[in-house]
Amino acid sequence: MSFEEKKEQVLAQQTAQEGDSFKHLSVMLKETVDMLGVREGGIYVDGTLGGGGHSAEILRRLGGTGHLYGIDRDNDALAAATARLGGAGNFTAVKGNFHDVKALLAQRGIERIDGMMIDLGVSSYQLDTAERGFSYHADAPLDMRMDQDQALTAADIVNTWSKAEITQILRDYAEEKWAARIADIILEHRAKKPLETTADLVACVDAAIPKKIRMQDSGHSARRTFQALRIAVNDELAPLRQAIEDMADMLAPGGQLAIITFHSLEDRIVKQTLRTLANPCTCPPRIPVCICGKKPVVKVLGGGGVKPSKEEIEINPRSRSAMLRGCVKL
Repeated sequence: MSFEEKKEQVLAQQTAQEGDSFKHLSVMLKETVDMLGVREGGIYVDGTLGGGGHSAEILRRLGGTGHLYGIDRDNDALAAATARLGGAGNFTAVKGNFHDVKALLAQRGIERIDGMMIDLGVSSYQLDTAERGFSYHADAPLDMRMDQDQALTAADIVNTWSKAEITQILRDYAEEKWAARIADIILEHRAKKPLETTADLVACVDAAIPKKIRMQDSGHSARRTFQALRIAVNDELAPLRQAIEDMADMLAPGGQLAIITFHSLEDRIVKQTLRTLANPCTCPPRIPVCICGKKPVVKVLGGGGVKPSKEEIEINPRSRSAMLRGCVKL
C-alpha cells in the first residue's frame, strides 16, 4: 500500500460522515483514548471536539452507555461533529471553550466526570481552510479566530496594537528573535496601508528577517509570527494552567485526563501544572516531614510524555511535534 493510499485509509476510518468537509486526522487517537481509560457508564468530555475523531472512539468504547460532552468554540467543528455523532443518544455537543468547562457542565447539571481530553492547537481543517487565515501558505484574510463569533482578529492586532505589544506577543508566544524588527516593519506597512491578508503579514516577516537568515531556517520564517498571533487572538496560553486545575478538580476518583500539546510553550505549562498537582508540597527540601499539609491530587501518567509513532508521523507529518501527557485522580 502506498503512502497516499495508507493516508486515505486512515482518514476514511476517522471520517464516518460521507461528504463531510471537516477533514482532520486525529493525532495519537488510540494512545489518547487509552489514556482516558474509558469505562462503560462513565461521563466523559472531549474539550476540543474538532471533527469528532477522538469522540467517535470514546463513544465506541462507551458502547451506548454513559455520556460524552464535546466542547468546541469553532462553529464549523460543531456542525461537522454533530453531523457525524449526533445520532448517538449519549452525545451532547457544547458551544464554548474548554477553559470554561466547569461552568459549561454545571449548566447541564454535571459536577463530576470520569475523564476528559483536550487536543491543543489548530486543527488540520482550520489550517487547510484558507479563508480562516491560519496558514502562511495561502493568501487569505487575516482572521485566525477559532470562535468565529468573537470580535478580535489577527488583523485587529497587527493594525491597532502598539509596537511594544506586538513585540511582546512575538517574544512570549513564539520566542521570535526578530520580534522587534518584525513589529517595526508591521508598523511601517500599516502607516501606508492596513495589513489585510496573510500575504501582507508574510511580506512583513520576509522584509524584517534577512534573506540569509531565512534561508537557514528549517521551516517557513513566518511560522513563529503566525503561531504568536493565533495564540494571542484565541487567548490560548494564559488560562491554560487554571483550566487544567479545573479539569483535575472535576475528575471523580480514578478519573483520567489526557492532553495533547504541539509546541514547547503549551507543553511546558501542561507538564508543570501536572507535576504541581502530583506534588503540591511547598515545604523547603531540608524539612524531613511535610508541614504545609498539601496532598497530591493526581498521579502523572505516561512518564515523560508519549510521542506519536514513526508510522503516524509518516502518515500525518503535522503530528511530529505532538506530545501526550495525562494524569489519574487520586
